[in-house]
Amino acid sequence: MTSTVTRRRFVKRTATGVGVAAVGTGLGAGIFAPPAATAAGESTGSTAFGPVTVASTDSRYADLRRGTNQRFEGNPESIRLVGSTSQVVAAVQSAVSAGKKIAVRSGGHCYEDFVANAAVKVVIDLSAMNAVGFDSGRNAFVIEAGAKLGQVYERLFKGWGVTVPGGACPTVGAGGHIQGGGYGALSRRYGLISDHLYAVEVVVVDRTGTAKAVVATREASDPNRDLWWAHTGGGGGNFGVVTRYWMRAPGATGSDPSKLLPKAPSEVWISTVNWPWAGLTKDGFGRLMKNYAQWHIDNSAPGSAQLSLFSELKPSHRAAGAISLTVQVEASAPGAEQMLDDFVAYVGAGTGVTAQVADHRKVPWLHATQWSGFTGPDPLFRFKGKPAYQRKNFTAAQLDAMYKHLTRTDYEYPAALMLISAYAGKVNEVGPADTAVAQRDSILKVQTAVLWTDAADDAKHLAWVREFFRDLYSETGGVPGLNGVTDGMFINYADADVKDPAWNASGTPWQQLYYKGNYAALQQAKAKWDPRNTFSHALSVELPS
Repeated sequence: MTSTVTRRRFVKRTATGVGVAAVGTGLGAGIFAPPAATAAGESTGSTAFGPVTVASTDSRYADLRRGTNQRFEGNPESIRLVGSTSQVVAAVQSAVSAGKKIAVRSGGHCYEDFVANAAVKVVIDLSAMNAVGFDSGRNAFVIEAGAKLGQVYERLFKGWGVTVPGGACPTVGAGGHIQGGGYGALSRRYGLISDHLYAVEVVVVDRTGTAKAVVATREASDPNRDLWWAHTGGGGGNFGVVTRYWMRAPGATGSDPSKLLPKAPSEVWISTVNWPWAGLTKDGFGRLMKNYAQWHIDNSAPGSAQLSLFSELKPSHRAAGAISLTVQVEASAPGAEQMLDDFVAYVGAGTGVTAQVADHRKVPWLHATQWSGFTGPDPLFRFKGKPAYQRKNFTAAQLDAMYKHLTRTDYEYPAALMLISAYAGKVNEVGPADTAVAQRDSILKVQTAVLWTDAADDAKHLAWVREFFRDLYSETGGVPGLNGVTDGMFINYADADVKDPAWNASGTPWQQLYYKGNYAALQQAKAKWDPRNTFSHALSVELPS
């Protein structure tokens, strides 16, 4: 759901009056001193972006009515592109006063139709709000919600040599990613991106229908702290419109910006290794899967020496020809290249097939953030993904389901696959109630997924991915149960099927699968900050009954 409009530059002073140094968004722009600000907090320099209203007769409408997932095409009355918090407040107020349902888009990578939905009449597009800078008043880095992760990494790195442990797809927007508890290649070493959230600015609608901007911090004395907490994993579209995040690492002290977020690596080793399906027996396949999981069981404690290694195992359908493993290791880690080689050897041991190395090199870290080994697809695909947390090694029933659906001869499609991502490490050092992310003892993130282009093929691809997921978790009613092996689902990989008893026969409500014991607290935050249920979608937090 990404449409990017470059913003002129970040204002020197925010609406709360704190000083900011920013990195520009234009071609060739670097770190600069922003122009003077008015008392209202808006720049008096070049003309501010927006607001821009795009209606169905506008040539831009066809692009802006949809996000990355081409399965969903909205039909809103208007799309409001905004360039400041005050414009967001005005856009929300206008829609609320007119009784129009609102949805919000930052990067546009939602798995479901939360934005491109027939009920939505006004889409608020934050893509022009993409500034990244350091806020000396809050002693934290500020990231506007429309900034793409690739922009965030580049600006933090070039300006201060720091980063945040976010996702690997550079076109994902910060707006939904951070509040959903996003993770990525540095999360095993540093935790989730939401674990670094110090404060958040949210445009909320009170009981009288009045829109206003509220800042909430993690400070224990902050009366708005529950709103901050709700945005550390509660997911997007629940409480209001996030306009800005302030990021500072937990426990960071002092006022030197270069020490307030994790230091970005200088270089990393990257590698892509393939195991051909040809010659891979069912037993060999099972060994590959169990090896991968076991390595993470053995090397995922918060103090492990292997936390600099991140990987994704991608068992594609046999029609793709091979099972792929992509790996990144920070080059400064002791014995980094050997760590990578040992890991690959461990995963492939006893499989009966020889690994084929397709890529193996040391590259600058910032370049690696654009590496195709981890990045998502182009925005011209239709897709469906279904998520799970894995706590222990795969069971025999899970391995049977994997092999069955990845070798089906009645469905042969190379872009049908599993995505199994490294997890744990510092992620699991945080208590399950300390943030809204309750799953804090898993070792892997798992997805079944499929990507395609032709709408005429929707039914067959959706059937495959749904049947695969149901069989993968057949022991717990077709969904990843809250048990010793699995631990529910990840809200950033939203899957509305979990509300359908045809695909969730577990008896466990979808709210528990996504939020576990944190759901009641999220409902209380909902009641306080969105009492009219202005912000809602198929998997949104519900008001308490």
